[in-house]
Amino acid sequence: MDTRPTLLVIAHGSRDPRHAATVSALCARVRALRPGLRVEVGYLDFNAPRVPRVLERLSAEGVREVVALPLLLTRAFHAKSDIPAVLREAATRLPLLTIRQAEVLGPSSLLTAALERRLAEAGLRPGDRRSTGVVLASAGSSDPEAGAVLAEIAREWWHTAGWCAVRPAFASASLPRTADAVRALRAEGVRRVAVAPYVIAPGFLPDRIAAGAREARADLLAPVLGPAPELARLLVRRYDGAVLAPARGDLTALSA
Repeated sequence: MDTRPTLLVIAHGSRDPRHAATVSALCARVRALRPGLRVEVGYLDFNAPRVPRVLERLSAEGVREVVALPLLLTRAFHAKSDIPAVLREAATRLPLLTIRQAEVLGPSSLLTAALERRLAEAGLRPGDRRSTGVVLASAGSSDPEAGAVLAEIAREWWHTAGWCAVRPAFASASLPRTADAVRALRAEGVRRVAVAPYVIAPGFLPDRIAAGAREARADLLAPVLGPAPELARLLVRRYDGAVLAPARGDLTALSA
């Protein structure tokens, strides 16, 4: 019997069926990277199964340790408040189950590698970098930490990757919007502008990013990150970190 903690990937959920399909494809990549590791998916909203139901089922089946991994790119409301509350409530009801919350996915060099993969798939060539400005477009959050992190990712990517410029943009909650960021780069004389969605799965807000790119006539629009191999490797890395964390004392078990 595999004694490793079960990995529970926690996704937000969406009415858009492409969201759940993308999460399923990403989890399939994780299973391929770690044969024998049990990987489950739970949703916060819109889709089934919801996180509490998955945890109840796992406990009833005799699972005793779970690593709950938020499928989130930044530490905003869901990672700081929403998900911990759901996990603590479940841990109170399921005293035989130890639940540990892993870190969110970003920031990570694996994410920027996945972004570059998607830009290349959309047609960007290696020689285009120095004449290309990139709009790093996220879903957006009212949490100021999330916006600050995205701005830092944009600065770091610009310094290390050789782009002409990298500017953050948001589909909601914060400014600038994608179209405005594209126009600002044009006004600065940038010859080629590419939009790189910093989102995992398709849905309403990623569609808004794409609409902004088209409205401002960006030269290139990359697909969402989706089940990129770099993203699957990052999930495994966060899982491993959570498994090892109790020995370092830097992650609190959520068991009752």
